[in-house]
Amino acid sequence: MSKLIVALSPHAHGTDTVERNMYGVIVALLPALLVSFFYFGLGSVVVCLTSVAACVFFEWAINKYVLGNQRNTILDGSAALTGVLLGMNLPSNLPVWIILIGALFAIGVGKMTFGGLGQNIFNPALVGRCVLLVAFPAQMTTWPQAGQWMSYLDAETGATPLAIMKEAIKSGDASVLENLPESLHLFIGLPTECGYGAGSLGEVCALALLLGLAYMLWKKIITWHIPVSIIGTVFVIAALMHLANPVYANPFAVIFSGGLMLGAIFMATDYVTSPMTGKGQIIYGVCIGLLTIVIRTWGAYPEGMSFAILIMNAFTPLINNYVKPKRFGEVPAKS
Repeated sequence: MSKLIVALSPHAHGTDTVERNMYGVIVALLPALLVSFFYFGLGSVVVCLTSVAACVFFEWAINKYVLGNQRNTILDGSAALTGVLLGMNLPSNLPVWIILIGALFAIGVGKMTFGGLGQNIFNPALVGRCVLLVAFPAQMTTWPQAGQWMSYLDAETGATPLAIMKEAIKSGDASVLENLPESLHLFIGLPTECGYGAGSLGEVCALALLLGLAYMLWKKIITWHIPVSIIGTVFVIAALMHLANPVYANPFAVIFSGGLMLGAIFMATDYVTSPMTGKGQIIYGVCIGLLTIVIRTWGAYPEGMSFAILIMNAFTPLINNYVKPKRFGEVPAKS
């Protein structure tokens, strides 16, 4: 027997479903995934497949054996999306057992502890990544160089653009930035002959991530407010810092390096953990951009995007309370 929902008019009907949006985001990630497979080969495939399979399995197992919930939620695409995003935030030489731990924390702690999809406070994939970063800092900050297609655990490693920027800031020597690849190379993907590790799988090519953004905007899966406010804030602050002191990298290198694009487009825009209104999303995005710059510049880690998003996830209820959506059909009271 179908369940009828009785509510007062007016009624708005739409074609959006959880499955449509989740699988739509996965489709948007395909260009970046294909680029990571090209640059890192076997390692990228192993990391991504392990992450997706583990996230789907842990959601099924926790639903069935821990929560006693017989409803099958693994087909809605949310667990698979968490697995893809977690994999995109990992280096391509990470051992399988560490990936399994990250997937368990992402699904078990970041998602199912709060009651499952729609009730989690923090982005599950970032919960898994940050737990691994704190628990296994050496493995999580060892970056294979691109072009080693058949290598996995024995891949040769190198420095990332963010590590070079961090070294320039720590040493106060702007000449260190001469080792940075050209901004155009960072935008289209690091060439294999440059000798630098590109970081996590999702940090290889900004262009591929922007193609995913264009697809999601076209399909109206997300709006422009969060990605534009994050990237714009980081760009403006980085430009001012670079003009004030050349020891800070140019703004194009800053926005095209590390997980900024991946986080701004695919992680910060998570429906559950981001504000509901356009104004709230802009406030949220500006704060994430500011925190990212602060952590990258003065924090212990070269990257600050993941921590910035998680911090602002905690402030999302406060932003929603401060910037409330307009009630549909409401007529302001006359004084």
